[in-house]
Amino acid sequence: MRLLKVATCNLNQWAMDFETNMKNIKESITRAKEAGAVVRLGPELEITGYGCEDHFLELDTVSHSWECLKELLLGDWTDGILCSFGMPIIKGSERYNCQVLCLNRKIIMIRPKMWLANDGNYRELRWFTTWKQRDELLEFHLPDEISEDLSQKSVPFGYGFIQFLDTLRAVAAEVCEELFTPIPPHAELALNGVEVFMNASGSHHQLRKLDLRLRAFIGATHTRGGVYMYSNHQGCDGSRLYYDGCSCVVVNGHVVAQGSQFSLKDVEVVVAQVDLDAVASHRGYISSFQEQASCKPKVLSVLVPFKLCQSFHLQMSLSSPIEIRYHSPEEEIAFGPACWLWDYLRRSGASGFLLPLSGGADSSSVAAIVGCMCQLVVKEIANGDEQVKADAIRVGQYKDGQFPSDSQEFAKRIFYTVFMGSENSSETTKLRAKVLADEIGSWHLDVSIDVVVSAFLSLFQTLTGKRPHYKVDGGSNTENLALQNIQARIRMVLAFMLASLLPWVHSKSGFYLVLGSSNVDEGLRGYLTKYDCSSADINPIGSVSKKDLRAFLRWAATHLGYPSLAEIEAAPPTAELEPITSNYSQLDEVDMGMTYEELSVYGRLRKIFLCGPVSMFKNLCFKWGARLTPAEVADKVKYFFKYYSINRHKMTVLTPSYHAESYSPEDNRFDLRQFLYNARWPYQFRKIDELVEKLDGDKVIIEPHENGSAADGVGVVAAGSGNPKCGL
Repeated sequence: MRLLKVATCNLNQWAMDFETNMKNIKESITRAKEAGAVVRLGPELEITGYGCEDHFLELDTVSHSWECLKELLLGDWTDGILCSFGMPIIKGSERYNCQVLCLNRKIIMIRPKMWLANDGNYRELRWFTTWKQRDELLEFHLPDEISEDLSQKSVPFGYGFIQFLDTLRAVAAEVCEELFTPIPPHAELALNGVEVFMNASGSHHQLRKLDLRLRAFIGATHTRGGVYMYSNHQGCDGSRLYYDGCSCVVVNGHVVAQGSQFSLKDVEVVVAQVDLDAVASHRGYISSFQEQASCKPKVLSVLVPFKLCQSFHLQMSLSSPIEIRYHSPEEEIAFGPACWLWDYLRRSGASGFLLPLSGGADSSSVAAIVGCMCQLVVKEIANGDEQVKADAIRVGQYKDGQFPSDSQEFAKRIFYTVFMGSENSSETTKLRAKVLADEIGSWHLDVSIDVVVSAFLSLFQTLTGKRPHYKVDGGSNTENLALQNIQARIRMVLAFMLASLLPWVHSKSGFYLVLGSSNVDEGLRGYLTKYDCSSADINPIGSVSKKDLRAFLRWAATHLGYPSLAEIEAAPPTAELEPITSNYSQLDEVDMGMTYEELSVYGRLRKIFLCGPVSMFKNLCFKWGARLTPAEVADKVKYFFKYYSINRHKMTVLTPSYHAESYSPEDNRFDLRQFLYNARWPYQFRKIDELVEKLDGDKVIIEPHENGSAADGVGVVAAGSGNPKCGL
């Protein structure tokens, strides 16, 4: 038996914070060595942090990376253990995203990334160049200051693998995106005899995404054999993304070790002991593998005169296949944003959060996530995590040896909730907000904004001689909209004032971060007032759908111990910005002219399936044809694109949000489209009209859906004449 103990890591790195990153890297190596591992894999670009973005274009970032690597190599960190470190490197005039493989205080090989992530949230081609010379290993001359200190002038640079004395052709890197390409490197590397694949990754969390990742690891080794090591960042490294860890080791298609997906830990090391003879046996059993290996394209290698494997003895135990741990979407919504909020809070210098809590589903979801964060902090402290404890003592401003031991007590210190009611607010929502705040433990305030609204209207009347009225009182649509937006924007100003001054009132230092609570569907539709209380410092639910939030509320009512969330989830969504009368009650879906279910469908077709108006119409004729005529489908598609276009400008100023959904309309990084449209879409809408005329009376064939009827997601809602959150 050729036994090999390997270690892979979840690291909570912070972009451009080299000290924090080095501390975590060293801690991970120490733990790997203590466990007896002889291979240690860290995440992609771990020395700098993955999310440096345009900082990668700065020469300082590259030079600081070399300085950190030198520190690791001059110490005993790489003694007896093969370590892979991620960092940017400039070769000639090109900048590469590289894995630097080191052993015994020497650099063995530098492996540049060949296929770069360049879609969705990723822009690697903006900062790096792909490595294209697959058939040769070049000589890379180390920077002078590195070369002198290491007594090493050059190192092989390029695509290849490392061959050790006792593991055939053992170890090779496959960096993040390369695994998911049509022809991944591990395919030909396996045919060349590589047994251990090291995938350093920077992969963000997205709802329901983990299964796709794990299936890729399993598939890579099931048909080709091998040990697949996966390392990932975990935490918020400075942007909208939360990297969700889940580092793991897969052997011959079976997961034998798996790290956490959501955690407050800065360092987590996952160790597995594997038998490389099992890899050889697996490959020998597959006839097609043998045939293809006999005519493989050759991959170059670097020979290292060192033995990695341990000899067999009875005290050793092999890592056996384990059951993969998956979180439900509701748990993902709870734990992912909660961990992201904790990282943001402890690193921003803030003393806590302030949330405008309306008693509705969205703001209550945010409150529950903050409550979940408090529970996680208390739990990790009880489990002995000294870093979480130190951060919590500092943020909560504890004294005399005290620290959080109760989540409600901790919430009282770091979380303000404010119900900012008006004459249009109901007692029901006011009570819901109060009950939820008590369950979570937040410091709750009840504020009436009527006097401020009245002052604005009096000022306007003094300036113009006119006073606007609500539509139910005889006012026009313009007056009605303006009156609603005044309330919304006053709440934003009040929230930021309270976040700045309440700590001072309570003799606390620092400031509080204002939390937003608009969901992804409202952002897509533009159903929010520009610069209202949707404008905040950060928003943990900004790319979560209303459907998923409602499921989360039902789950959290039981599993987080906040039972009032069940009643909040059951209530119909309403903005409460207009007077309630005996024959009129303002409802979000009526105001929007579409349901939240429909918005999710529009969002996925627009972003994920890249549909314009005509393509969306054609798709929905099949999807919704059982209940709607082509003309009715056309009206819905036109209505959506009209208001999407009118309100696209709002997406340029959406509060920075936790990224959780693949159809997010967030304009800054993810959804790059213009914000000035011809909202009439004359050419596209004319084409739809022509198709409607052609299809009118035709019978649409409806294909059955595996998980529901063909009409799933359709709700018949009249297009409201008003648009109370338009904010134009």
